[in-house]
Amino acid sequence: MDPYIARKTMVDEQIVARGIADQRIINAFLEVPRHKFVDEHLKYKAYEDYPLPIGYGQTISQPYIVALMTQAIDPGPEDRILEIGTGSGYQAAILSRLCSDVYSIERVAPLASRARKILDELGYFNVHITIGDGTEGLQEHGPYDGIIVTAGAPSVPDILVEQLKPGARLVIPVGGESSQDLKCIIKTDKGVEEKSLGGCRFVKLVGKRGWSR
Repeated sequence: MDPYIARKTMVDEQIVARGIADQRIINAFLEVPRHKFVDEHLKYKAYEDYPLPIGYGQTISQPYIVALMTQAIDPGPEDRILEIGTGSGYQAAILSRLCSDVYSIERVAPLASRARKILDELGYFNVHITIGDGTEGLQEHGPYDGIIVTAGAPSVPDILVEQLKPGARLVIPVGGESSQDLKCIIKTDKGVEEKSLGGCRFVKLVGKRGWSR
């Protein structure tokens, strides 16, 4: 199938049909070629409704989950967004179409390198990738207008909440090793507000303030 037709089908059936209504987000999913972010032998599955392996025990998330997390932080054109877990680079690519700058942290150097190459080939130069422990955040570029964590944590790292601007949102899967609750944390003057976006399953968030290796 033609990649654009496959993307359009994915957007219509997996994203819009499940309640994602923000036209800017829809346009980003129509633009970003998801098949570029998966291994050659899996490209025929790139627009299907499930995550795919990308090596090193990591995955590229299900398209709907990427859309749900993106909608939850509500990125604006002038925003700076922090992503914990670059992985394939796909989530960062989507965010790059919606905000000013994306700062992304990846602990697996070969994945960071591969994502950087793909993003450069596509001309998504407003994504800045750092290799390191994402559970510590990236304080030097904060505070952020939103933070997305693309791995499951045993609890919410307080340091990430500290790196949010007032009114900004952190989206993070929290729970056990095999399943989590996708939480949206909103930083307010009085503390934090929290709501659940539903159940999910992510790989483990490994680091000082996450799971041990």
